[in-house]
Amino acid sequence: MNIRLVNIKHLGGIQPAATQALRGKALGEFPTMSNAFLTIKDGKIADFGPMKDCPHDEMTLKDCRGKSVLPAFVDSHSHVVYAGTREQEFNLRLNGASYEEIAEAGGGILNSAQKVAKATSEELFIQAQARLNKLITYGTGTLEVKSGYGLDPEGELKLLRAVKALNATSHATLVPTFLAAHALPQWAKDQAMDGAQYTRYMLDTLMPVVSKEKLALFIDGFIERDYFKIDALEAILEASATYGLPAKIHVNQFYDIGAIPRAVDAGVLSVDHLEVMSESAFKALEGSNTIATLLPTCSYFLGIPYAPARRLIDSNTIVALATDYNPGSSPTGNMQLVCNMACAKMKMTPAEALNAATINGAAALQLSDRKGSITIGKDADLLITREIPSIEFICYDFGTNHVEQTILAGHII
Repeated sequence: MNIRLVNIKHLGGIQPAATQALRGKALGEFPTMSNAFLTIKDGKIADFGPMKDCPHDEMTLKDCRGKSVLPAFVDSHSHVVYAGTREQEFNLRLNGASYEEIAEAGGGILNSAQKVAKATSEELFIQAQARLNKLITYGTGTLEVKSGYGLDPEGELKLLRAVKALNATSHATLVPTFLAAHALPQWAKDQAMDGAQYTRYMLDTLMPVVSKEKLALFIDGFIERDYFKIDALEAILEASATYGLPAKIHVNQFYDIGAIPRAVDAGVLSVDHLEVMSESAFKALEGSNTIATLLPTCSYFLGIPYAPARRLIDSNTIVALATDYNPGSSPTGNMQLVCNMACAKMKMTPAEALNAATINGAAALQLSDRKGSITIGKDADLLITREIPSIEFICYDFGTNHVEQTILAGHII
């Protein structure tokens, strides 16, 4: 669709084409233009500027008077393709059970894996499609989607193929990640596999298929004291190098086992969670190109510490924000809520939060050349707000959907 948005109250997130990611003081600037227009041609941002320079031609116009326009959110960490829900575990936690205790009792990730095993591919697709459509209404245009709830070759392929099918039917951009090591299933324990052996088995068995069918763009693993340790990380790094798929690592959610320095040294694209940080972890990330992806809704839902965003930003680390949308520890995909929590609980400014949820989220998916900012030539993935007093209001006023419409590749949703 070719269309021109006119009378935009505030056009925010304007960046030069060369901008890949923002850090330090630059993260705190969300460049904005008032009383602006933006032209969309062939699904791309073709032009923008002040209304005084707006072309007068026969292009279809959309009046955005009183409304703001921003790049659509880029959610760089989610598990949106899963089966069923886990509100029963929520009740258990309210009665004192910890996340780890629920997992040890066969709940958590293992519970979701059982549901995936019972679900058909069509059921997975239908459930995920409903979730995705809801996220789009909240302004998300690009979404990383991890597998990891299959826990065996058949289940993981079922999830990755569902992501591929969903991507083919949606105007949103889905970025698939093969989460090779998420939890150690009972069948692996019965075969006396440890975490590293299971991880290598899954990688050796599935990576040829994943590569052949183009089912994933990244590889991931849950590197934690009670899940998978450094030897599993080494297996993931080896597969990453062999198949040319960058690694994105779950790490430091509950414990710091020294994985971040090794991950940064290996050049992983992002390290995600980071609720528990040592001095060596901070030092490794400082000034590096590895992106720290923070997940505040997970901290809120589990009642665990929030990631130290302020220190990471002040120490020149690239910070992104994401939802961790999953049925057990973050059952929401609302990036507006993520931005609010980043401000209220992690002391980020609204400008920092919005940049972390757009251009830096794009960087965490190697999509900065296409997504995450108002830049001529980028995909026309935009959100149009309702009539709100300022862009910062999105981060301030929570519990309300401030997005009136989402535009994806020029299509008004």
